[in-house]
Amino acid sequence: MSGTHTREQLEQLIRDGAIDTVLMVFPDLQGRLVGKRTTGRFFLNSVADAGTENCDYLIACDMDNNPVSGYRFASYEQGYGDMLAKADWNTVRVIPWVEKTAMIMCDLLQVDSHELISVAPRSILQAQVGAAAAMGFLPMVASEIEFYLFKDTYDEAHEKGYRNLRPHSPWLEDYHILQTTKDEYVLGAIRRNLEAAGVPVEFSKGEAGKGQHEINLDYTTAVEMADRNSVYKLAAKEIAHFAGRSVSFMAKYDFNDTGSSCHIHSSLWSLDGQTAVFDDHHGAHGMSDTFRHYLAGQIATAQEFSLLWAPTINSYKRFQLGSWAPTGIGWGIDNRTLGFRKVGHGKGTRVECRIPGADANSYFAFAGTLAGGLYGIKNQLELGAPFVGNGYEAADIPRIPWNIVDAINAWERSDIAREAFGDDVHHHILTMAKAEWEAFNHTVTDWELRRYWERI
Repeated sequence: MSGTHTREQLEQLIRDGAIDTVLMVFPDLQGRLVGKRTTGRFFLNSVADAGTENCDYLIACDMDNNPVSGYRFASYEQGYGDMLAKADWNTVRVIPWVEKTAMIMCDLLQVDSHELISVAPRSILQAQVGAAAAMGFLPMVASEIEFYLFKDTYDEAHEKGYRNLRPHSPWLEDYHILQTTKDEYVLGAIRRNLEAAGVPVEFSKGEAGKGQHEINLDYTTAVEMADRNSVYKLAAKEIAHFAGRSVSFMAKYDFNDTGSSCHIHSSLWSLDGQTAVFDDHHGAHGMSDTFRHYLAGQIATAQEFSLLWAPTINSYKRFQLGSWAPTGIGWGIDNRTLGFRKVGHGKGTRVECRIPGADANSYFAFAGTLAGGLYGIKNQLELGAPFVGNGYEAADIPRIPWNIVDAINAWERSDIAREAFGDDVHHHILTMAKAEWEAFNHTVTDWELRRYWERI
């Protein structure tokens, strides 16, 4: 049993007793997979066609699953009813690290009308893929998500208040083979299990932090890539847990160590997926007009769309000078000091957006990437000259918002965001971000205690 499966193959695996549990899952606002485990018998008899019903607060609550006021979609006033999770039969996976278990990604629908719920993360990305298709394009996406591996278990880390954690490496292990061999009992298990679950892996490598790693997945269509990222992040955590270890996808778990990113590589192809449309040997810098407009649109919308790439309080701690995370919204040719990097050759010609952190919800992050690019194409935006040199020192390019408050204000004022995503989605993401900021302001931090308790 390996890779993705058809509905018929899954049903046969259940009848044969090889699978006895099916996970019917969907991403929440943080990109975490939530849903229900159903027995194989009940799945065949009652769930495969009908789906499962789940409380609608799951895409209108905070990270602690506390209901958040202010959402139009769901509230106490509306009774917090159900939404229907229907199987996407293109996403059936056997999950080899959990015994006799399969997983299916679901789309969220209204229970009565069976209309797609527009504010669900998967729906938001699907809408941007649809907008690209209407313009004659098929987006292709890949991403590089980094994380830290710790010797502590999740329970140990919690008991320690997430202080004095033990990174799995005593030194920076960027590209380091000896140290990554020491880590291989966890990293190798993640790679092999992802491959077996139909999430193709290109490679893993040590990164620029103590205990930091990156796993690269094969590029594919946008929604499938976001699905794969969700499976990857869940698998990494669960496999680490089974090994008595833990991993974190925080954007910046320690201010003195390198942040963890989710670099997004994107390109547009013909609708049949046969022809890449970004490469042009006769164009400036080997870029087609479509590519230049696409990249110009991403740059033009990067400040306003930053919430889609940097959704948490912690996200903005990552944007530091000389930190491998960008601070400037400029572009260059194979230049890692900027927000956008033109890379690749021929069909592989693409843009890398280096702004998102590992904490980004891939469905939102990819949707923002596509919406910005399509905005540039629609409006034929002109791309300036590539920046040459150290982007951290560039004085004439705009800057990424340095805190979530500035990002909230940029999103709230953005007519482009309302036009690209619709008023309901715009409001939903704005409410989510404001709830994150409000939650932070309802606590006293360790920093405040250390600074003020005795000395003020």
